[in-house]
This record gives sequence, structure tokens and C-alpha cells, in this order.
Amino acid sequence: MRLSRLLTIVVGLSIIFGLMLWLVSALSRLYSEISWTSPLLANFLIFVLILLLIFFIVIFLYYFGIIPSDKTNPSNRGKSKRKRPLPALPAQKNEIASETIKAVKKQVAQIQDEVTQKALLEKSRQIEVNFSTGTLKVAVFGTGSAGKTSLVNALMGEMVGEIQASIGTTTEGVTHSLKIPSANREILITDTPGILEMGAPGEIREQLARELATEADLLLFVCDNDLRASEFKPLEALATIGKRSLLIFNKVDLYSEQEQEVILNNLQQRVAKFIPSNDVIKACANPQPVQFSADEIIQPEVEVSNVIKRLAAICRAEGDDLLADNILLQSQRLGEEARKLIAQQRTREADKIISRYQWIGAGVIACTPVPVVDMLAAAAVNAQMVVEIGQVYGCEINSDRGRDLAVSLGKTLVSLGVVKGAVELVARALQLTLATYVVGKAIQGVSAAYLTRIAGKSFVEYFSHDQDWGDGGITEVVQRQFKLSRKDEFIKAFVQDAIARVIEPIKDTLEENFEEEDYQEESNAVYFDDDEWGESINNKSNDWW
Repeated sequence: MRLSRLLTIVVGLSIIFGLMLWLVSALSRLYSEISWTSPLLANFLIFVLILLLIFFIVIFLYYFGIIPSDKTNPSNRGKSKRKRPLPALPAQKNEIASETIKAVKKQVAQIQDEVTQKALLEKSRQIEVNFSTGTLKVAVFGTGSAGKTSLVNALMGEMVGEIQASIGTTTEGVTHSLKIPSANREILITDTPGILEMGAPGEIREQLARELATEADLLLFVCDNDLRASEFKPLEALATIGKRSLLIFNKVDLYSEQEQEVILNNLQQRVAKFIPSNDVIKACANPQPVQFSADEIIQPEVEVSNVIKRLAAICRAEGDDLLADNILLQSQRLGEEARKLIAQQRTREADKIISRYQWIGAGVIACTPVPVVDMLAAAAVNAQMVVEIGQVYGCEINSDRGRDLAVSLGKTLVSLGVVKGAVELVARALQLTLATYVVGKAIQGVSAAYLTRIAGKSFVEYFSHDQDWGDGGITEVVQRQFKLSRKDEFIKAFVQDAIARVIEPIKDTLEENFEEEDYQEESNAVYFDDDEWGESINNKSNDWW
């Protein structure tokens, strides 16, 4: 119990006891005065006051946790645990895994890039094949030259891999079929590259080893001494994502019996949180020759029987669960990859829609002859844009709903001062100090495009979260998008695009009008010589800009 809480309880109880003493004295005087006239009423009044006092004391103790509630009562904890549903049986896990695979395939089918879609569909097909065959995939994982290949060779009973003293021997995953008579299924055992090797090639091999370990149903993590921190972290990370592991203490022939027990105990303690002690196993996959005498060298026998027995026991007892759990994990990873690709795909499509409508709106406002444009209408976003963005995210909404959403967001833009801020920001970025009409039309058009983009990005966030503005509501989303759109790199690119799409067309239109008016004046007015004509054009151009 914290000191502050203990002091609060002591002070509170002291106040209560002080009040009780005062109350007893007051009640005694009250009782003596009332009992003269009505003894029954006096007794009833005292009884009620005592009940109220007990009630307030109980409330005080309950509030500060002195009296345990149902949630904190140890006896009720066991009851709540017993009410929890039992873990799913293997058959139920199989059904869940099968449905998950189907859901992932539907998700992958939404990807438009044919190459990416084909690659992900192949991954989902491979997951489905592994699930249907029931073959258990085992990955041998660990540091370079910890004895991984030697262990695979010993388990296979024949030389299937090269054994050398230098690290980096296994440069790619090599898979073999292992058949244990006491196991009820085929085992595919993969010798992975070593981890924690130096240089860029070592990093590439380690990445491959981690991928192979993540895809396996069961891991054999091989070490030849107590675990270093650099070894413990990847083992813990794999256990965190739910990967079942056996820790193999290899090369025990290099240590005495006493040293073996010390190292084994240390290993069991280090991994106790995620690997049971009976899954930390000693092995001697490639024992070194022993010089017995000057003329005699003894070759110790390979000792991996404990590893084989544990593998067989796990296959029989946990094989179906391991397969189903790994299928769920692989499906989840594939689903996450598909969701990211779909999200990127939707973002690209939505950006195209926003870009199209922002410049359409800007062009309409910039070219309209009306001198004053309602910025609320410009910022509210065309309802058709909202409908199209909704369709990209699989949300079918009608034009009325789109118009309501657009108007609602437009009002939010105005109420937050975003419209005013956008106009000021665009005006500073354009840095126009020219003719009032041209400046006004350019700022209005570009500001409309800028506000349309903010609104469009806000709707992208809205639809990507299943038509939910989030805890902060529409206000927080709009403020966040306005803040993102104020970055210097975005403003520069946006203004350059605006000059090409909005300001240049205005300039061209006014130049054409100017030339037509000037031609009419020339045909109806006095003829100027070359110098006078050039000066006239310059004066009009200066007035225009």
C-alpha cells in the first residue's frame, strides 16, 4: 500500500473516531432530554443514528479498499477464472485456421497489382498446402557454428550438410525430411544460416534465418554455452509472437559433468518465462575425438536421443496445435501485408480523386465572373468527390449523404478558422502584389483547391476507419490534416502546381481579352507609331499586373 494512501486512511479514521466521541457525548445529552417526555422516541432516534454511523464507516472502508470487493476477493478470482471458456480443441483450431486462410485469399484478391497479387496468392496457397498435408516444419536456429548443421546431421543419421569450424557455412536454408518412427507425421527440418555474423553478407543471412524461423512450426535453438544477450533477444522475440521452441545445449562434450549442470541450470532460468525446463535439452551432435593414450584415440558416440524423444513427444501431443497456431500466425502476417498493400492502393486512388476535384473547383472559381465567392461552398467539397472516395474504401453512400458530409466538414473548416488561415497562407505563398482583380481570383481559386485537399484528406481518414472520425471527432481530424498541409515542402509543390493549373490559365485568358480589346481600339482609334504602340502595351500590361 502506498504511503499517501496509508496516511489518508489514518487521518480519515482519526476524524471518524473523534466524531464518534463527540457524537456519543451529544447523543447522551439528546437522549436524556428526549427520554423525559418520550422514551420510545429517544430509543428509536439513537438506533437510527447508530445505523447511519455504521453505514458511513463501511462506505469509507470500502472506498479505500480495506474491505475487498468481488473483483479483489481472492475467493472470487478462482470463480471468475473457472467461468472463462476452455481453450479451443485442435479441431476447433483447425476450423479457425481454415476460415482464416479463406479470408486472406479474399483479401489478396482485392490487390490490383497483378505481380504482387500473384506472389501473395502463391504464399496463401503454400500455407493451405502445409495445413492440408499436416507436415511439421522444424527450423534449426542459432549463432554461426553453434553446431546447427551437426545437429541436423545427427538427427538425420547421415551426413547431409557440410561441417566446418568457421562460421557462415550454411548460407541458405537447407531442408530435409526427417522420419521418426514414434512420431505420427512427417517432419521437415531446415538448417538455417547463422545469426550475429559480421558484415553485410552476415546481415542478409541472418534476415533469411529469421524469416525461416518465423515460418516454422517448431524451433530448435542451438547454443554451445550460456546464452549471451545477443542470443537471448532473438529467441525471446520469436517466443513473443507465439513460436514454440526447444533450447538445445550442444557440444556438451567440451565440458565436465559439473560444468554441464551449471550451464544447463543457467539456461533453464534464463528462458523460464517462455520455455519449460524439460524443453532445455543437452546434446552432443559432433563429439570431438579424445586422445586416450599415445597410440589410441577414442571417438565418443553422438548423443541426440533426448532431442529425438522430445521431438516425437511434441509431434504426438502438440502436432495439430502447432500446425494450426502457425497457420494462424502466417495467415495473420500475410493478411497484414495484404492490408498494407490495399491501404496504399486506396490512398493512391483517393489522391487521384482529390487532385482531380481540387483543380476542377479551383478552375470554376477562378474563371467565374462573380467577384465574390462563398468560401464555405468551395471548402465544403463536392459531394460527388465524397461519394467516389467512399467507393474506393468500400463504403457505398448516396449523393445526399455525401452532400451532408461535405457541408458538415465545410462548417467545421469555417468554425476552426481554417478557411481564413488557408487564404492567408496561399496569399503569402503566391506573393502577388499586382492588379486587384487578378490577385483576388488567383487567391480564391488556389485557396479553394487547398481547402478541397484538406477536406478530401479528412474524408480519406474518415472512410479508412470505417466511417468513424475517432475519439477527437471531425475537429481533431481537420486540425491534423491542416497541420500536415502547412509543411513547407508541401506548400512549395502545391503552389508550383497551382501556378501551372490556375494562375497561368487566368493570365492567358486575360491576355487574350486584352489583345481583342486592343485590336478593337486600334481599328476605331488614332494610329500610333511603333514607339507609341510599345509604350501603350507596356502601360496596359503594368496596369493589368
